[in-house]
Amino acid sequence: MDYKKTLNLPQTDFPMRGNLPNREPEMQRWWSEERIYEKVRESRQGQPKYILHDGPPYANGDIHIGHALNKILKDFIVRFRSLQGYDAPYIPGWDTHGLPIEHAVTTKKKVDRKKMDPVQFRQHCEEYAWSFINKQREQFKRLGVRGDWENPYVTLDPKYEAQQIRVFGEMVKRGHIYRGYRSIYWSPSSESALADAEIEYQDKRSPSIYVQFPVKDGNGVLPTENTFVVIWTTTPWTIPANLAIAVHADLTYTLVKVGDRQLLMAEELVDSVMQLAEIEEYEKGERFQGSRLSGVICRHPFYDRESPVVLGDHVTLDAGTGCVHTAPGHGAEDFELGKKYDLGILCPVDEKGKFMAEAPGFEGLFYEDANKVVTQKLEEEGYLLKLTFLTHQYPHDWRTKKPVIFRATEQWFASIDGFRENLLEAIRQVKWTPAWGEVRLHNMVADRGDWCISRQRVWGVPLPIFYCEKCSHPHITDESIEHIASIFAKEGSSAWFAKEVADLLHDGAVCAECGNDTFRKETDIMDVWFDSGSSHASVLMQREDAAWPADLYLEGSDQYRGWFNSSLSTAVATQGRAPYKGVLSHGFTLDGEGRKMSKSLGNVIDPLKVMKTYGADILRLWVSSVDYQADVRVSEDILKQIAEVYRKIRNTFRFLLGNLNDFDPVSDRVAMEDLDEIDRYALVQLQRLVERVTRAYENHEFHSVYSSIHHFCTVFLSQFYLDVLKDRLYILPAADPKRRSSQTAMLEILHALVRMLNPILPHTTEEVWKYVPGTDTFSVQLTRFPQVESAYLDENVEKKWDQLLEVRDLVLKRLEEARADKVIGNSLGAAVELTPSESQYQLLNSVPNLKELFIVSDVQLKQSEGNPSEEGIRVEIKPAQGGKCQRCWMISPAVGQDEKHPDLCDRCASIVEEHHQGHME
Repeated sequence: MDYKKTLNLPQTDFPMRGNLPNREPEMQRWWSEERIYEKVRESRQGQPKYILHDGPPYANGDIHIGHALNKILKDFIVRFRSLQGYDAPYIPGWDTHGLPIEHAVTTKKKVDRKKMDPVQFRQHCEEYAWSFINKQREQFKRLGVRGDWENPYVTLDPKYEAQQIRVFGEMVKRGHIYRGYRSIYWSPSSESALADAEIEYQDKRSPSIYVQFPVKDGNGVLPTENTFVVIWTTTPWTIPANLAIAVHADLTYTLVKVGDRQLLMAEELVDSVMQLAEIEEYEKGERFQGSRLSGVICRHPFYDRESPVVLGDHVTLDAGTGCVHTAPGHGAEDFELGKKYDLGILCPVDEKGKFMAEAPGFEGLFYEDANKVVTQKLEEEGYLLKLTFLTHQYPHDWRTKKPVIFRATEQWFASIDGFRENLLEAIRQVKWTPAWGEVRLHNMVADRGDWCISRQRVWGVPLPIFYCEKCSHPHITDESIEHIASIFAKEGSSAWFAKEVADLLHDGAVCAECGNDTFRKETDIMDVWFDSGSSHASVLMQREDAAWPADLYLEGSDQYRGWFNSSLSTAVATQGRAPYKGVLSHGFTLDGEGRKMSKSLGNVIDPLKVMKTYGADILRLWVSSVDYQADVRVSEDILKQIAEVYRKIRNTFRFLLGNLNDFDPVSDRVAMEDLDEIDRYALVQLQRLVERVTRAYENHEFHSVYSSIHHFCTVFLSQFYLDVLKDRLYILPAADPKRRSSQTAMLEILHALVRMLNPILPHTTEEVWKYVPGTDTFSVQLTRFPQVESAYLDENVEKKWDQLLEVRDLVLKRLEEARADKVIGNSLGAAVELTPSESQYQLLNSVPNLKELFIVSDVQLKQSEGNPSEEGIRVEIKPAQGGKCQRCWMISPAVGQDEKHPDLCDRCASIVEEHHQGHME
C-alpha cells in the first residue's frame, strides 16, 4: 500500500519562493484596479482621523535609500493606524520651487534665466518639476506605499500658492513681517540671500592673517608713533570694508615692544601670537583695561580713512588677538556694532561675490581671489604681521555646496522676536520622539535670529508686495493680499510676472504714506522653506480628507532646522500653536561599515536596484529591523541577511496554510474550552505577542515589531509548537479532535500574523490572505488589527507550559549530546528516561504524550527517591527498541505485529486500516 496517501501532507497553492520582483508589481496593479486606497478610506468613514502629514521631498532626481527609509516608515504608521480602525489618509506631497530646479533647467536646457522672459523660464521649471514628480511617484508606489497618489499636494499648485500668500498676509497683519537692511548669509553661487536653515558647515582651508593697524590718534591713552593695533582674520577679502576695531571693555590689553614698534593686543594672547608670528624677542609694556581704549583712532592699512576702536561684547579670548576687525557690511555682529556706533555700512561686494568700485584696487575680483591680492597689498604696505593657513568649519550653501559670505542688503524678514516665547511654549506642548528633539528645536528657536524670507530668484512664489512709485513705501493690505491670492488660485503665481501692476492691484489702491496711486512690484520670491512651511495651511486646513493640526510629522533629523522649524514658525505666527501634535525623526543611511554613502566610494545602495533584485518587501523588512531613530546601516550583506529572515517568515506562512488546506472554519473549528492544552498554550503566547507588537507599533518601535514576530516564528513556532504538531498533523486521521484542535489554533495564529505583518510586508500578507480559509474580506487591508483576546489568557496553562519548555530544552540538549556521541541518529531514534523531582514528576505526568513533546520514540517517566541532579531532573538517552514505522518513522516494538501492515506500528496500522475501510465503504 502507498502509505503516503494516508498522510495529511501539507497542500497549498501558496508558492514556496516569493519571487517578489515579479509578483509585487502584479499585486500593485491589482490594488490600483480595485482602488484599494479609496476602499480602505470608505471602510473607515466616520471613524476618528489619524493624520500623518507628509513632508514634501524635492522634485529633482530619482529616489535614494533615504527617501525609501522615510516613505516606508510613514507607510508602516498609516497602515497600522488604518488597521486599528482610524480613518488614516495619506496625502503625498512635493516641494517644487527653488535653486536646484533653476540650475537644472539652466544647465540641461542651456538657457540663460537672466535673458529669458521670466514667465517662459518658469514654464521650463514647472515642466521639469512635474517630470520628476511623475517619476518619483511611480518609484514611491513601487515601494508599496499606499496613498492618494492621484491627488498629491504640490507647492507649485495654484491653490497651494494662494493659501501660502494668505499665510504671509496673516503674518503681515500680526506685525511679524518687516523689511530691513542687515548683514545676512549670502550665497554668491546662488546669487541670493539664505536663511539659517539653508546653511551647512564643511571644512574649508582659509588664509589666517595678523594685520597691524597704525594708531592715528591715541586719545591720550596710546602713543601714536610706531604703535599698531593688531587684528586677526580668516577673511582678508573683508579688509577693504573695515570701518572699526572692536575690543572688550573688561579685558586687559597690553603694548608689546617688538624692535621699534609697539603692538597692542589682549594680554592673555600675547605669547601665543608672538609664537605664531615667530617673534622671539619681545617685551610686554603698559597695560590698559579695554574700556579705556574706546575713542582711539586707527588708520586703515591702505585706504585714507579712519578705523576707530569701539567696544563689543562679542570679543573673546578664544583665538586671535582680542582686537576684532569690524566690517559692518560683512558680519552680523559687526553690522549691529556699526549701527550702535553710527559707523556706516560698507558692502563693496555685489550679488555674484565680485568687488565693486567701493573697493578701489580690487574692482571685478571675486572675493575669494581677493584674499591673495589683499594680503599682498598689506605686505607691500608693511602692515602684514603674519600669514598662515588653517582648516576650519565654514558655512556653505546647502544646495550648491559652495561657501557663503555675510553681505549687507535690504531684505524681508519674519520677526522671530515677535513670537519667540509662543514658539517655545508650542514646542513644550508637542510629543517629541526621540525626546532630545524637543531640546534641539528649543535651543534653535531660542538662539535664532530673524528669518530672512526673501530670495533673489525667479522660480518660486513671489513676495506679494507693491512699492509706491513716489515714496517707495511698501503696500501690503488685507485687500491686496486677498486679491493676489484669488488671482494665484486661478492662474498660479506666474501671473505676478505675466501681468502689469494695474492688473494685480485691487481697485482703489493708494499709498498709505503719501496717497499716491502708482506702484511697482517686488522682484524677490519667498524662501522655499516658507513654501513647504505653509503646507499645514495649504493642505491640512484646506483638504476635506485632512485635519489640522496633524497627529504626526515624520522626517529626517536634519528637518529640525528645516521643515519642522519653518512649519512651526508659520503656524505659531498665524494660529498660535504648533501644526503637529507629535514629531518623530529618523537618522541617516550609512553603508555596512558606518560610512556615508557616495558614488566615489562605490557604496551607494540604490532602492530601485534592491527592488529589482529582492523586492520591496525585503527593503521594507530591513526598515523594520533597524533602530531608525539613530543612523542606520544598509549593505548587500545586510540585505541578504534580511532576505533569509523573510524566507523563514514566508515558510511559516506556507506551513500554516499547507496544514490548513483541509480545514473548514465553519464545521471544523474546536471550541476554546475543548482545545488541547498545547494549543491553548500557543494561543496564550499569541496574545502576548499581539500585546507586545501593538505597543511597539503605537510607540513607533518597528524594530521591536520585527524582533518579536521573528522570534515568534523562528523560535516558538518553528523550533517548538509547529515542530511538535507535525506528528498529529501528518499522522492522525484528518478529523481527529487533536488535529482539529491544533488547526483551530493555527488558524488563529495565521490570522493574527498576517494582520500584524501587513504594515511591514503588504505584498506578502496580501498574497497570503488570498489562501487563508474562511475569510470573507477580499483584502487584508480592510480587516482590523488583532486585539488581545482575554479569554485565551489562561495563566495556569501558561505557567505550566513555560515549565515544560524548560524541561524540553534540557532534554533537547541531552539529545544533541547523544547525537554527537553517536548514541542515536535523529531524535526519533531515541528513548528518553526521565527521573524528575517530585514536583516535576507531577508536572510531566500530567502530559498525556511526552513522546510528542520531545519528538522521540519512547519516554519513560520514573519517580525519584531524592534529588536526581543539579537541574532537578535526570535525563538518560538510549537507542529506542523495535522497528521503524514506515509511516510515522517512530521506532516501536509494535512494528510488524499487524499482519496486514507489517511495516507499521500499531497506531499507524489502525489509522491506515480505518482509512482503507472508509474508502471501501
